[in-house]
Amino acid sequence: MTLRALDSMLQKYESLYSCYDETFLGRHEPRPHYANLVERLRELSAEDLNSHQHAADVAFLNQGITFTVYGDGEGTERTFPFDLLPRIVTGQEWNHIESGLKQRLHALNLFLHDIYHEGRVFRDKVIPYQMVASSKHYRREMRDVDVPHNIYVVICGTDLIRMPSGSFAVLEDNLRVPSGVSYMLANRQVAKNVFPRLFHNYGVRPVDRYGQVLLSKLQSLVPHIENPTIVLMTPGVYNSAYYEHTFLARQMGIQLVEGRDLLVHDGYVYMRTTSGLKKVDVIYRRVDDDFLDSLIFRPDTQLGVNGLFNAYRQGNVALANAIGTGVADDKAIYAYVPSLIKYYLGEDPILESVETYLLEDDVQRQHVLQNIDKLVIKAVGESGGYGLLIGPASTREQQQEFIRAVEANPRGYIAQPTISLSIAPCFVDNQIESRHIDLRPFVLYGSDGATIVPGGLTRVALRKGSLVVNSSQGGGSKDTWVLYE
Repeated sequence: MTLRALDSMLQKYESLYSCYDETFLGRHEPRPHYANLVERLRELSAEDLNSHQHAADVAFLNQGITFTVYGDGEGTERTFPFDLLPRIVTGQEWNHIESGLKQRLHALNLFLHDIYHEGRVFRDKVIPYQMVASSKHYRREMRDVDVPHNIYVVICGTDLIRMPSGSFAVLEDNLRVPSGVSYMLANRQVAKNVFPRLFHNYGVRPVDRYGQVLLSKLQSLVPHIENPTIVLMTPGVYNSAYYEHTFLARQMGIQLVEGRDLLVHDGYVYMRTTSGLKKVDVIYRRVDDDFLDSLIFRPDTQLGVNGLFNAYRQGNVALANAIGTGVADDKAIYAYVPSLIKYYLGEDPILESVETYLLEDDVQRQHVLQNIDKLVIKAVGESGGYGLLIGPASTREQQQEFIRAVEANPRGYIAQPTISLSIAPCFVDNQIESRHIDLRPFVLYGSDGATIVPGGLTRVALRKGSLVVNSSQGGGSKDTWVLYE
């Protein structure tokens, strides 16, 4: 493709002054680390890119790379939307991200141990006890329960955004059952097939060892057991992330089980097999706390295992992540994380946080409700883009609905400024257009510390002008290329 042809495909590309452009410095002038990609695009026509996109879509379909949209009248199962053009992160940028994420998860693990044991953070007035105790994901049943190596969070997916200044900031932490890593790995395989020569020449760090790193972290929870039996517990085929559950079980070479495949006897967990019962040592659970054990949590669930919590409390089985970790990804607790890092580690946060209004405070709530058309309102316990109001894109009716909800339950919501996520080029309808993106790296934590596979799930708001990147809300993803130094 000639430069003129590329310019033709970029006719609809908008480089917005209000946000950071990942790829271009000025009008179609690439940043240095994007120069080779842009040069490659000059060699391709829209027909070439369409052909590559079709091949990628077929690859996703053939591999069953799907997700489920609940309540979708058109059907629940969809192929995960994938954009051809990779997002590129320099080695220097990644080193900063990696340091910041390791610091953050270290502090959050210390916080979780503290709130379920000594409670020093309350006595020293770093965070109010009621702020923690009122979280819907706080589990009083976990008080004084010891977990292996005091590691509550083995797998964390942290959502990062690029601020208009160019710096990275944490938007939220996902500590309960974070999903999306299978799409990160699948995206890489497809991108390597689409741009084999470019990928090879770019010096991209590999991500394909994720499964083995995760397995080693799970094994490290029970170092006293040689060749521990590890299983991945799924809610079943109708769960939105079931593809990921099967994918990761295959990657690690472990059994995929449902609650009905397990039982507890004499305080130990066993798996039913064709050759009889087999003791289970570690459960990588993709089932929320509420559904793990009907004797302790929700009595109406059939997804879990009766007696599991008792076996867990006795130390006879390890769970990843630990029960009760969700309190640390409560969006109101998020506002305290910089203080928690300072308190537990004696360090300033490496990654910045987004300004957050706590709506139990009368002054902050009044300010938010008076400026609701300018702010983002979030339900503190929701995920997946649900329970969200983006003020500038909302109707007066929607604003009034959220005002009523906030006034009825101020603890249930927080507010933040509306931040324009950074933009990157995407191939849409034979054109290269700008779309907003974020980044979800996956941090793995074990007895040997934290490890981050160099990459992450770059999520894309495929709807023009949208800031919502969640797949359940019309978002997609692209491969993330982290470069060597």
